[in-house]
Amino acid sequence: MTIYIGNIPYSMQEQNLIDVFQEFGPVESAKVIIDKKTKRSKGYGFIEMKDENDEQAAVDALNGQDLGGRKVKVSRANPKKEPAQS
Repeated sequence: MTIYIGNIPYSMQEQNLIDVFQEFGPVESAKVIIDKKTKRSKGYGFIEMKDENDEQAAVDALNGQDLGGRKVKVSRANPKKEPAQS
């Protein structure tokens, strides 16, 4: 499962996300989404954790919490939609 984390501080790096989420269990990957033109954070990212129970614990504990002065939104990410077959 992938976790969406929104409204993160623009200065937050992927390692910062890992540091926050590894409190709940092993983190497989972290990605802060960067604007291609400005090369700056768009203020959201994604986390993947190894264990689904750890992921749910992180979502429950961190959603709505203050992180770097911003109230973050943490939830299960919507799965990518497969392109329509023609």
